[in-house]
Amino acid sequence: MLLGLTSVPEPGWIEFDTTYPAQMAERRRLLAERPGQVMGAAEGSEAMQAELLEVLAGHLATHHPAWFTREGHTLRNHLLDEAHDLTSGPPLDLAGRLVAEDYCLLRDEGDGTLTLVSGVLCFPSRWSLASKMGRPLGAIHGPVPFYKDRLERPVDRFLSTLKDGRIAQRLNWSIMDDPTLFQPTGHGVNDFHTRVTADNAGEELFIRVERQTFRRLPRTGAIAFGIRLHVTPLSRIVAIPGEGARLLAAVRALPPEMERYKSMLPFREDLLSWLERHA
Repeated sequence: MLLGLTSVPEPGWIEFDTTYPAQMAERRRLLAERPGQVMGAAEGSEAMQAELLEVLAGHLATHHPAWFTREGHTLRNHLLDEAHDLTSGPPLDLAGRLVAEDYCLLRDEGDGTLTLVSGVLCFPSRWSLASKMGRPLGAIHGPVPFYKDRLERPVDRFLSTLKDGRIAQRLNWSIMDDPTLFQPTGHGVNDFHTRVTADNAGEELFIRVERQTFRRLPRTGAIAFGIRLHVTPLSRIVAIPGEGARLLAAVRALPPEMERYKSMLPFREDLLSWLERHA
């Protein structure tokens, strides 16, 4: 199992596409109605939160000047016709209202251990900040098949040696029968009823792709772990030449342990049947 990391130039750190307005509207709703579920912070992480907002605002004004302009402490979002006072309100809340990326902050303990100390997570893929806050990466990923034996050491090594100024990214994917963006529970649950059949899988199943980014904040040394979510019906994926065959091969290659972890067992056979006919 490989990490699949690639380097990202500074202008490509934050991603904008046609889903931005709708995702931002949902983020505003969640931040207003469920702040305790989508934000979390451990004591002592205040400087890291403030630095994340500072770095994010600077990046937006510098690399996306047509869409974001800064005047003193005010950052104007011309895409959404909003203005934000960067000195007013919790930094995580403000960060969550500027971009569609979620951010988790990892504190480097100096011994190769990284601990989750704060975050804004509006679009979780079946996990919650509350259940992971204050825990080291190894414990956070404890339920993930093969993580301990195959991934823990390379992940810890990569993150502990990540230099300020470098940004890396990887993609993580799953297939779900629910397109809802906010999904804080459900990993490893395989006893649910599904409407998916071998005939309607293209409309009832969605590929959920996380573009995950990693960068070290220069002043506090925290790792900013970004998650930009894309949810697409399978019918749209197979319409792209070659993508259906790639997805079919990827699903076939999943070990049984990973299928259970990703909660794919109730619709696995129907998914494969549909992909075989449409790839």
